Amino acid sequence: MFFYYVPFLLWLSAKVTGVHISLIQLFLMRIRKVPPHTIVACMIEAHKADLKEVTRDGLEAHYLAGGHIESVTHALVSASKANIDLTFKMATAIDLAGRDVFEAVQMSVNPKVIDTPPVTAVAIDGIQLIAKARVTVRANIKQLVGGAGEETVLARVGEGIVSSIGSALSHKSVLENPDTISKVVLKKGLDAGTAFEILSIDIADIDIGKNIGAQLQMDQAEADKNIAQAKAEERRAMAVALEQEMKAKTQEQRAKVIEAEAEIPRAIADAFRSGNLGIMDYYRMRNIEADTSMRESIARPTTSKKSEVIGDKKKK
Repeated sequence: MFFYYVPFLLWLSAKVTGVHISLIQLFLMRIRKVPPHTIVACMIEAHKADLKEVTRDGLEAHYLAGGHIESVTHALVSASKANIDLTFKMATAIDLAGRDVFEAVQMSVNPKVIDTPPVTAVAIDGIQLIAKARVTVRANIKQLVGGAGEETVLARVGEGIVSSIGSALSHKSVLENPDTISKVVLKKGLDAGTAFEILSIDIADIDIGKNIGAQLQMDQAEADKNIAQAKAEERRAMAVALEQEMKAKTQEQRAKVIEAEAEIPRAIADAFRSGNLGIMDYYRMRNIEADTSMRESIARPTTSKKSEVIGDKKKK
């Protein structure tokens, strides 16, 4: 228990490597629930790398704040060896922001290649193109705190590819010179406000998709046809309604004629009573009606015979 709270061997190891730390401080670390072995190991690593800004108080404060002091120490040593301007304060801020500061330093030294998902765009001639790009990025240490991540970079690159292909007059020109897409996208400064610096954008593959222009024309033609059919159906319905209205009017007129014909005998009787119609006039009128009825009866068989003859000819 004594050697747990007073790690003599750890103090001796730090003393041998040139790190100045007292036994009282190691004892107080145990009381503050700070691992002395981790703190001393980071101090030894920083001392050997000649990082004077790394202190015990700074490491303890960062550990108590929930940071990863080992990752921060490794990042500071790597940045020092690679001549990257990275301070202890900046490294701890990046670590507390939720980013892996050591991975960021490695990405600054060794750029990372990000493959974009397939990006679909349509040229002016209506041909759909599906492009895949490879984006080479390098971490921007100064923009890691508050800078956008990989998702933003991929979204901006995809937007640039879509606008570049969309402004092309023909899909053939894009297939012939895919490097024009990279040049146009790089000129837009897509890495502004992000935690990365875009070094290059290479078009890995371009495939031809559907003929969107023809598909849109077909859809438009189908829509026009449906509209024309709807208008024709509307005109037909109006014609049917007009026909029904005319039939109703005709029936109404026939009813009025029948009603008027029913008044004829009454008018004849009134004419007899008033002396306006004589018996000879009445007989003359009856003879005219009989003559008209006889002519109609003579004409009916002839009409039926003609229709039968025409029907027989059609059958033959």
